[in-house]
Amino acid sequence: MAEAEATGLAIDPAQAGLRQHHMKTSTIVFMIFCLCAAGAYGIEEMIPKAGPGLTLVMLMVLPFFWSIPMGLVAAELGSAIPQEGGYYKWVQRACGEFWGFQAGWWRTISIYFDNTIYVVLAGSYLANVADLSDAQEYAVKAAIVIFFTYINLRGIRDVGVVSTVISILVMVAFAMVAVIGFANWNTNPFVPFVPPDATLLASVGSGIAIGMWMYSGYESMSTVAGEISNPQVIPRATLISVPLIMVTYILPTMGGLASIGHWDQWATEGGLSYSDVVTQVLPAFGIFFVVVAVSAQFSIFNTYIASGSRGFFALAEDNLAPRLLVRCSKKHGVPYVAVLSLGIFSLIACMFSFSVIVVVDMMLLMSAYALIFISACILRVKEAGLPRPFRVPVGTAGFIAICTPPLLIAFLALFINGTNYFVGGMIAIVTGPVMYFIFKRTYGGLTKAHPTKHPVNPRTGLAVGDLKRMSWMFAGLTAIGVIATLFLPWFDAPENYIDGLFEFMIESIRWITLASGLLTLLTAFCAYRMEPHHPTAKSP
Repeated sequence: MAEAEATGLAIDPAQAGLRQHHMKTSTIVFMIFCLCAAGAYGIEEMIPKAGPGLTLVMLMVLPFFWSIPMGLVAAELGSAIPQEGGYYKWVQRACGEFWGFQAGWWRTISIYFDNTIYVVLAGSYLANVADLSDAQEYAVKAAIVIFFTYINLRGIRDVGVVSTVISILVMVAFAMVAVIGFANWNTNPFVPFVPPDATLLASVGSGIAIGMWMYSGYESMSTVAGEISNPQVIPRATLISVPLIMVTYILPTMGGLASIGHWDQWATEGGLSYSDVVTQVLPAFGIFFVVVAVSAQFSIFNTYIASGSRGFFALAEDNLAPRLLVRCSKKHGVPYVAVLSLGIFSLIACMFSFSVIVVVDMMLLMSAYALIFISACILRVKEAGLPRPFRVPVGTAGFIAICTPPLLIAFLALFINGTNYFVGGMIAIVTGPVMYFIFKRTYGGLTKAHPTKHPVNPRTGLAVGDLKRMSWMFAGLTAIGVIATLFLPWFDAPENYIDGLFEFMIESIRWITLASGLLTLLTAFCAYRMEPHHPTAKSP
């Protein structure tokens, strides 16, 4: 921690008004379980799209190239830099203020939108069982939001208690699925490997986004590190949770497919699911699984309020978001304004459909993940001597080799999730530099607290070198857009979209690519003319 303080980037929890709690390893394991999994719900959609065989293989293989590397990186960086804000602080330390903001903004915004999906799912489960009207369903959703916002206002300890209870309930339910499924094995769960009318590449593209989604979230616990008096418990719990979540996904899915089959009929709504595996033997347990399904959504919503709200708290603490968001309650030491902002957003957003959210969310997540992996490699080189209570037991070259596959997977996933995902994601990513420009000029950023360490360019109101960073970012988006323009018309299928929508999406990509190219030239020219290193520029 002393090393972090030396950089001038650390947040002192006491000074910020945060209250620290001593947390058990088991409690953190259950919280990470809720953040990353809370059961295998969602895999039902993956099975008919990717095929049962490919789904099982991806559930077995993807962790080694996606979630385990993130778990190891989160454990190492979390032990070395146990600060409130977590991954945002890691990227900021490695890459600077601009890129740190991008990681913090992208991931936090994705959580704000994404978290509301869990409220919608819980309300839908209850509405289907109880035949609720639209008004009654919204009342249920509002009650969920209000109750778990209240739990979060009481502090991280209460969040941990609720997560523990729900996690145990979910684990028991899926253990029953696995046991009953394997006991009633009557068909090969790997057949067919992919849908009969699909190619292997198309099947991978149909399932990889869900697979990556299911195995994401290991970095999220890091954002509350400043509120835990023994933060080294987080990396320890992360290493335990990774195999636990793999088992929760793989065994129930394999047992379920082997016992009831009908792979093409699995779905989260209106199709076969994990509950059918148990009810074929114990019909009375149908209601129990509805309770478990709803509780699982509760647990994710509950823990992501804690994680997501701390993202904006950390940005505001660094003067990169409204300072109102750093206010903490005197009684519980909780950033109540940030927590309430997420609750209020959920109350409003849960009235709408969220297909668009799914479109943009994975691209925001993958972009933030890419910055985390890159930052981890940079810190291994730049700060080799930084104390790391947990260190991935490989050298720097081996560490970079561990981080490379998830970066390649994230890059590949940009193009094979679908044209609509790509367009929505590109638009969402551009909000990062736009909001940085606004917040940096409005609130001052790190320059306000440390003007010598973080000098500002008086001609732009941004940090020295920010225009160059923006030009590189827009150049990258331009290159990605060019690849998408050439690849997606060949890879994606117009019949997957309503009439005219596919052509509109492709045209949108061309315009986004053109706009990114023009912004690249504009920011590069402005950097050349206005950055302090240029002879005609004024020194700050």
